[in-house]
Amino acid sequence: MSDILIDAEFDSGNIEVHAIEGTRARLALRKDNQSDFAQWFHFRVSGAAGRELELKIGNLNTSAYPGGWPQYDACVSEDREYWGRASSSFDENEDNGTLTIRYVPAGDLAWFAYFAPYSMERHHDLIAEAASLEGVDHVRLGTTLDGQPIDCLELGQGEIKVWLYARQHPGETMAQWWMEGALDVLTDTADSVGRRLLQHCRFHIVPNCNPDGSRRGHLRTNAVGTNLNREWAEPSGEKSPEVLAIRNRMDATGVDFAMDVHGDEAIPVAFLAGFEGIPGWRDEQGEDFYRYQRILDRRSPDFQTEQGYAKSAPGQANLTMSTNQLAERFGAVAMTLEMPFKDNPADPEPEQGWSPERSMMLARDCLAALFEWIETRDAAQR
Repeated sequence: MSDILIDAEFDSGNIEVHAIEGTRARLALRKDNQSDFAQWFHFRVSGAAGRELELKIGNLNTSAYPGGWPQYDACVSEDREYWGRASSSFDENEDNGTLTIRYVPAGDLAWFAYFAPYSMERHHDLIAEAASLEGVDHVRLGTTLDGQPIDCLELGQGEIKVWLYARQHPGETMAQWWMEGALDVLTDTADSVGRRLLQHCRFHIVPNCNPDGSRRGHLRTNAVGTNLNREWAEPSGEKSPEVLAIRNRMDATGVDFAMDVHGDEAIPVAFLAGFEGIPGWRDEQGEDFYRYQRILDRRSPDFQTEQGYAKSAPGQANLTMSTNQLAERFGAVAMTLEMPFKDNPADPEPEQGWSPERSMMLARDCLAALFEWIETRDAAQR
């Protein structure tokens, strides 16, 4: 029978084809431009209707996060709308670490990705829809090195300055699905949480901080291999115009509350990281973060506090990272939200694992927690 065909020359596509024989293929990841980061993949297979695919992605022991491959199942879609999971296994001893994906497509086409992609076309649809609504202002913060716009949406009449921003690391696409869920809450006039938050807050929302890396199919960097979340102390127009543009707008508006939305390759649960270790740490500022974390933990079954990152020692926080920089620079209650690429073993969903839908629902929980945090802050400070 004929060999399958594999393509990745499209928005966020990433794969190298080393060999194809029938429905079996040996593949490899393409590194981010001018960088050694590699983890993201997104490709299309054609010609395999009703036949079992065996797709082997090798050399993964040298990927950015080898710990992300055990207990991981690849994402798959035949219509690019619904993304399920394909049975996958990882063998660290085969071809310097190999992920083997097995799947039988019903039709002639199937797309595979590290996580459900969020295309630049969908990004523009998201921006266009929100910006057309009454009360939503669009701000073009600047342009990327590839010449793409950096979009910001601003809405709300309140005094609390809230910044929500995502996809500093472009391969963490669950972050922009989260953003779509957040915008659904804030722009739906029937949503009581959104309505009340707009009375309390002025929101500044950057759904995609890294359009170039997103389109190029990068995991972690922009067009010239810069990890944007290590640029916040001294961003530059040459290496990190995205951060420079966003931080300049923050300087103009101020920041009271900030959430930087990400995905974690290895830890299979959602969690928050704070700003412990900043030079200007204040106990009341830290307690405001911990109080928000406790509220979210109580409200959302998809959030937990048992697993997460180690806290920095006093005075040892990395101020090149946005959460630490904003907490230090503005005295803001800043945090990094991490969501998993894998399924949560404590609450598995075998068909989809962690998914766009769960990311969007967590956004609603995060905003509901923000509303409660605001409503109860006077009592908490007494």
